[in-house]
Amino acid sequence: MRPYKKEFYTLRRVKDLVKSYFSHFGVNKQREITRLLYEISKKENIAPENVLKHENFDNFDEIKTYLLKKRFPCTYAHSEISKIYLPRLELNPRLCVKSKKKNTFYPKNIFIEASLEKSHIASRFRNAFPESRFLEIKSLKEHLSKRKERFSISDYNNRRDMVFIINEIQDFFKRCPCTAGAYGCGYNIFNLGFGCIFECTYCYLQEYVNSPGIIFPANLDKFFSAFDSYKRAGMRIGTGEFSDSLMLDDVTEYSLSLIDFFRRHPQVTFEFKTKSDNIKNLLKAKHAGNIVISWSLNPQKMINENEFFTATLMDRINSALHCTEAGYKVGFHFDPVIYFKDWQKHYGNVINILFDAIKAKDIAWISIGTFRFKPELKKVIEARFPDNKILDGELMIGYDKKLRYPHTIRYHIYSALVQMMAKRSKKVPIYLCMEEKSMWRELKVAPPFNIT
Repeated sequence: MRPYKKEFYTLRRVKDLVKSYFSHFGVNKQREITRLLYEISKKENIAPENVLKHENFDNFDEIKTYLLKKRFPCTYAHSEISKIYLPRLELNPRLCVKSKKKNTFYPKNIFIEASLEKSHIASRFRNAFPESRFLEIKSLKEHLSKRKERFSISDYNNRRDMVFIINEIQDFFKRCPCTAGAYGCGYNIFNLGFGCIFECTYCYLQEYVNSPGIIFPANLDKFFSAFDSYKRAGMRIGTGEFSDSLMLDDVTEYSLSLIDFFRRHPQVTFEFKTKSDNIKNLLKAKHAGNIVISWSLNPQKMINENEFFTATLMDRINSALHCTEAGYKVGFHFDPVIYFKDWQKHYGNVINILFDAIKAKDIAWISIGTFRFKPELKKVIEARFPDNKILDGELMIGYDKKLRYPHTIRYHIYSALVQMMAKRSKKVPIYLCMEEKSMWRELKVAPPFNIT
């Protein structure tokens, strides 16, 4: 069967239905009905005509109210329906991700800035990918300036075909851009490249379509030489904001350089964040006990449906165990938590697997964050993954202008997960990621770090 055939067929039926029965409405009203009908039909797996079966409507407000109640029952019940986001629905087969089967990363073209031809990382890429085509460029900026058309979703879909090895001229370092109205945990971000070889349906990098490939910096020494101006005692800093920290560590060997550097800064905690099991370099590195290796965790069902090309849940847990045996502290990020049928059972299973394998004393921290994203990302997810299920949830514009689950659902999620974790250990620091301050107070969760 052609990929996403069902979704495209459903959308055609919805459009035909709206054209037949609601042609007297204006264009914008037809678009809203089209989106609501499509989302209900897709989520409930029923024919669009059956959504309206046995219903009679006198005007647009009646049909919209009916569809909103059916599509967003919790949101409607708590009088938050004005925060619903209903953009124009567009599906294009040329923008869909064609394959979700795990495959080996092997870029077709590797662009190297001229000054880096003899760099260590360039040599590593040549050895790892001898069949790739290696091309010299003056600079990434100059190379991209030759392009006349804007970058598109198609470019993002093909990003794994191209690698850029560059001199990072922007700042490696920045403070975590905590969302407005949430507690800031004092985290600091080390920008270790841009782009990811993994394919997660919810990834916010899909919204940053401004490069045709994956970018790797060659000049970590710039960060090292400037670090004293950033450094302060008790500082937490880590990678994983714009890329997966360990996805190609066997090639880049970034971890070896970073761990060696932070041996000289024992009062600073450095974190690698990953969904991989690429830990061989970590196990042979000599560290000072100030390195935390963290994994994003989700039920295997969610990994199968949303985190393509990544390590399995058990491979992540086993990798964490090996790291604790090598003396590392480990961290875990339940982020994003996806709300779906039987979610509590599935996440409870993950928590039990985690604490059965990893001793609480070896866990540096656990974060919890519910699914959230900028509204613009919704259409990108739909375009790339028409069969996604994560958008079937009730997502409304939240306090920070991002699409989120309603407060009631978020509270239910946090409360359940915090209680399940507390049953296994009350000593592990737990914090909420990008969540409003009132939620912390309602849950009676004490922030484990210095907060702002």
